[in-house]
Amino acid sequence: MSSESHLKDKVILVVDDEPDVLETVEEELDMCLMHKATDFDTAQQYLLSYTYDIVILDIMGVNGFELLKTSVSRGFPTVMLTAHALSPESLKKSIKLGAVSFLPKEKMSELRSFLEDVVLGGGKSVWTKLFDKLEGYFEKRFGPDWKERDKFFQEFEEQLKKDIEDNA
Repeated sequence: MSSESHLKDKVILVVDDEPDVLETVEEELDMCLMHKATDFDTAQQYLLSYTYDIVILDIMGVNGFELLKTSVSRGFPTVMLTAHALSPESLKKSIKLGAVSFLPKEKMSELRSFLEDVVLGGGKSVWTKLFDKLEGYFEKRFGPDWKERDKFFQEFEEQLKKDIEDNA
């Protein structure tokens, strides 16, 4: 990784009802310009009033899926960051609603790297990289056959592979 982050001077909105999470994200992303919100209404106002390079949303406590809909409709690359809602169902819903990535709060120390993937990918989905990086983590959390148990994930991975081949 180069010494200067690809995130330098990016404008980011981070939404979480836990102030310590907001502080941690701010420390991890100190090269960015950041707006922070601890509730749905404040976050919704920010989303409707400003333009963001990246939006980071918690799921629980701030109605993150509703905020995701607004963020995606405004064209902002949106990353879901969660602890309590860490499940295959939340991951699937995040994908379906247009999130470009999904990160467990336990992996916040790697947030910068994941967001750099988003920026380098032009704000497009970085699901393939995410699944590569977190495969072992998801298998421990969800079970070794978590993708096989849900046809959605099988089809989603096939589509990702096809997209990569088509762009090669």
